[in-house]
Amino acid sequence: MAVKWERTCSWIVLGGILLIASLLTVGSLAAQEKVMNLETSAGPLRITGIGHGSLMLEFGDVLIHVDPYSGAGDYASLPKADQVWITHAHRDHLDPAAIDQIRKEGTLFVADPESVEKLGDSRVIAMKNGDKRNIDGGIAIEAVPAYNLVRERQPGVKFHPKGSGNGYVATFGDKRIYIAGDTEANPGMASLAPIDVAFIPIDGNYTMSPEEAVGCIKVISPRMVIPYHQFQSDPNVVAELLKGSGIEVRVWAMP
Repeated sequence: MAVKWERTCSWIVLGGILLIASLLTVGSLAAQEKVMNLETSAGPLRITGIGHGSLMLEFGDVLIHVDPYSGAGDYASLPKADQVWITHAHRDHLDPAAIDQIRKEGTLFVADPESVEKLGDSRVIAMKNGDKRNIDGGIAIEAVPAYNLVRERQPGVKFHPKGSGNGYVATFGDKRIYIAGDTEANPGMASLAPIDVAFIPIDGNYTMSPEEAVGCIKVISPRMVIPYHQFQSDPNVVAELLKGSGIEVRVWAMP
């Protein structure tokens, strides 16, 4: 009971902080609270946008942090993780300082093979592209390709080489959530449907521009999309270009 009360209080405080931050957002971003509640056949799923590529999910008694990054939020104030999902080993997705602030005894890590080597933790599930697992909490998770086709660190060296990092499609009851990670549009996305909620990067430097992301989103055809990993890109561009498509766009500030 004490744990549930502590978690409830944490959510109240966090929700207030996120709402205030959202209302103070400047520029063209619409003021939207970065919290979503979904009803699934296995109970409610709550998704909170921390910032950048960092998310927090609560499903039943399982609290999940995705790509925790100190630059995205104050992890010392956030609830401890039952699970941590890492898409790839870049420092804005695998941040040891953030991880140390949310890990606890028994935290389960799900990560790509390169990140697993860096984590060195006893409770780690290594997943490469194409792997599927059922994990704690009745969650089914699949690692899907996340990579660059065009953008390069230097000639011949992509920012995110094929096979090195993951996106994740996670199934919670009857709802499927796609967390794309750092990726450009790739052929494997055509087979991801059905997707209920998709988190798609739009930064334009290391992943996709908003315009490229719209083409990717149309291929995936999710019920709802949230542009994240934004840097200076405007998610309202995605919302405008998807008007009339039947795809709901939620605009969160996720720079």
